[in-house]
Amino acid sequence: MDARIEAYLEHLRVQRRMAALTLQTYARDLSTLDELARRDAVPLDAVQIHHVRRWSATLHGQGRSGRTIARVLSSWRGLYRWMGREGWVSQNPVEGVRAPKAPKPLPKALSVDQSMRLADHRAPEVHDPALEVRDACIVELLYGCGLRIGELVALDATPGEQARGWIDLQAAEAHVWGKGSKRRSVPIGRAAVRALQAWLAERPRFVRDDPRALFLGRLGTRLTPQQVRARLKRRAIEAGLPTHVHPHMLRHSFASHLLQSSGDLRAVQELLGHASIATTQVYTKLDFQHLAKVYDAAHPRAKKAR
Repeated sequence: MDARIEAYLEHLRVQRRMAALTLQTYARDLSTLDELARRDAVPLDAVQIHHVRRWSATLHGQGRSGRTIARVLSSWRGLYRWMGREGWVSQNPVEGVRAPKAPKPLPKALSVDQSMRLADHRAPEVHDPALEVRDACIVELLYGCGLRIGELVALDATPGEQARGWIDLQAAEAHVWGKGSKRRSVPIGRAAVRALQAWLAERPRFVRDDPRALFLGRLGTRLTPQQVRARLKRRAIEAGLPTHVHPHMLRHSFASHLLQSSGDLRAVQELLGHASIATTQVYTKLDFQHLAKVYDAAHPRAKKAR
């Protein structure tokens, strides 16, 4: 390895007191730089930005992820900053070079059967049956209306001047205040209406500190997002779902299942409250994945064709 790289690693170890594992990562990344520079017969102090870009593309072609390449470039950038302070280079050839964008992972959604199992689950033994009724109502609104967790916990039982969201049972609508302070109305299905009616019958005994909040805890305070996440996680485990379920997964499931059934992307956009149709288009990929799985499982030539 180039002596300057070795000197930099020693600087990181002694002066920066870098942890051993972190130091090993730097050593690997800088060893990659050394190998690429030697392969192209380019001295480290003669490296230019076009070399770095080409080597970044080489790493990408080898299957390195965008996140990994970003880390490698960060290691190289640190080396050249140090070399600049030592007077060995006049400019940093890594400045301005960015890693390829990592593809965004598709949102995870439950299957229809899993969603139904979660919604229909009833714990065999509960300390307080009223809280089980409340949790069932929460699932129905998250999955049945595609609400964000913040929109859900902000709901009031009745409308008011300062309400950030409320339920209109007569019209079967949820009025929420979404991102960008934009209000929208979402229809509530029959199952969610029944769940709301059941919870509203139990709710009065929990009303104390915040009489407006729709969803209350044992102490009469408005439920927090953390409490909802914990209750949902527990419910999913009890229902035997083979994945970690969180509130946004139910929103993804709502959108994916609605798109599979209707094919109306614009309607899904409106119901989700997305400002741009591009944000909603990710669900078309989920829909295609669903169709591909059906094809693979059902078509007699599917496996042979691939």
